[in-house]
Amino acid sequence: MSELLVKKIQELKRKRKAIILAHNYQLPEIQDIADYIGDSLGLSQKAAQADAEVIVFCGVHFMAETASILCPHKTVLMPDINAGCPMVGMVDLAELKSTRKEYPQSMVVCYVNTSAEVKAESDICCTSANAVKVVQSLNSEGEIIFVPDKYLGQYVEGQTGRKMVLWDGYCPVHVKILAEDILRKKKKHPEAEVIVHPECTPEVIKLANRVLSTSGMCQYARESRAKEIIVGTETGLIWRLQKENPDKKFYPASELAICPNMKLTNLEKVLWVLEDMKSEVKVPDRIRVKAMRAVNRMLSIGRREI
Repeated sequence: MSELLVKKIQELKRKRKAIILAHNYQLPEIQDIADYIGDSLGLSQKAAQADAEVIVFCGVHFMAETASILCPHKTVLMPDINAGCPMVGMVDLAELKSTRKEYPQSMVVCYVNTSAEVKAESDICCTSANAVKVVQSLNSEGEIIFVPDKYLGQYVEGQTGRKMVLWDGYCPVHVKILAEDILRKKKKHPEAEVIVHPECTPEVIKLANRVLSTSGMCQYARESRAKEIIVGTETGLIWRLQKENPDKKFYPASELAICPNMKLTNLEKVLWVLEDMKSEVKVPDRIRVKAMRAVNRMLSIGRREI
């Protein structure tokens, strides 16, 4: 049945002049049919660069929004429009505006895991891969308001020495990874290195050999001499790591680190969205233009001084 589904998807993809993008946390069957696999921003950049009219974004809603921000003239579809991110909902726009007034000299750095409206209210965007570099690039003497992930913010504080006003947000999946999980896996696999995502708690980060984004983890897995690696992030990444590095062993730090929203997309839903061309994600221009400034400012790091 799955072979027939895949065949139908490929036929419709050609007909619609579409590409399929899949986040690293998606189900194996989705990663296997994707034209590109990666982190949220990297996939959105692929969407903008690709010679395609339709983008099927297999991820969660804010990711499809980011793709819409970067390529407004393309049709961005989500196989499951209900796939959201709890962390995104932890930022109240009115509260953010109020916090800016409380710190009038502040700059708002928003994690890419935010809504388009929050990006539009921010000065600059960041990812888990470049958050340290983004904060280091800011010359402002005022406070830095960092939204929404307090654990990523704490990690950036520690790396940069910049004091920040941290939002009380977090990733429900990464906080499920406990220090005890790392110690237990280390005891079972004493030769294994430990890599964790910066959305993890400080207690977990202290036990890691490296703190990396998902794209950073993929690169590290390819380049590291380690034959065994304990991976502290959502378990979906293990599929890609093992597939790309068959000579190495990867162990999830916690089998409980599963994002239910990332698992909502399946082959049937990809087929259906290509058939009916519904579930489009479109950011209105009044929001998109402002949000684009924050995203472009992040992308400009390294090309000009901020």
